[in-house]
Formats: sequence, structure tokens, C-alpha cells
Amino acid sequence: MEAPMKQISVLVFFAILAISGLQTVYGAGECGKSSTPDREAFKLAPCMSAAQDETAPVSSSCCAQVKRIGQNPSCLCAAMLSNTAKMAGIKPGVAVTIPKRCNLSDRPTGYKCGDYTVP
Repeated sequence: MEAPMKQISVLVFFAILAISGLQTVYGAGECGKSSTPDREAFKLAPCMSAAQDETAPVSSSCCAQVKRIGQNPSCLCAAMLSNTAKMAGIKPGVAVTIPKRCNLSDRPTGYKCGDYTVP
């Protein structure tokens, strides 16, 4: 009985993977056709400590990435809420404060990011 269940689980996994891959390839998501929120989340690696602790200093390399990705607020939001960010221990409520902590004048103030609002 275990073998058929294992085969079904593997088939379901590959079906989900294929469907997600099609969305990424053919549909423009929050981060456009050439990237995904998870890929953009990796680029926010310099922000790791600042996204976990609101009192941690924000590095210039973090601010540069936030400024670049933040040109598309929905992409920045999706990256901060992505599975990659969650697995890295990012706290979304802290992460959304980074644009303000970087003193970015063109930050998307008031932008709704999931349950959070960019200050």
C-alpha cells in the first residue's frame, strides 16, 4: 500500500511544480516576467539583520537593494512576504520599516503589504 501512495505523492508534487513553473514562465507576476519574489528575496540578503530587528542598523547595500526592488512596490512586498524570506526568519512587520529606515524619499508610504503598511 505504501508504494502507490508514494507514487501519487511524487506525481502531485511534480504537477504542482509544473503548474508553478508555467505561471512563472508565461505570466508576469509581481516582479515581472524575468524574476520571482523568491529570487528578489535573495537579493535582500544584506537586509537580513535589519529585517529581523527594528533597532538593527540598515546597511547601505541593503538600502540600495530596497531602493532598486522598491521601484516596483508590489515586487518588494512580495519578496518580503515570500517563502524564501519566511524561511530566512524575516519578520514582515519589521521588514516593511526598512524603506523608511533607509530614508528613501520615494518609498511607497502607505502601501499595503499583506497585513502590514509601509510607513
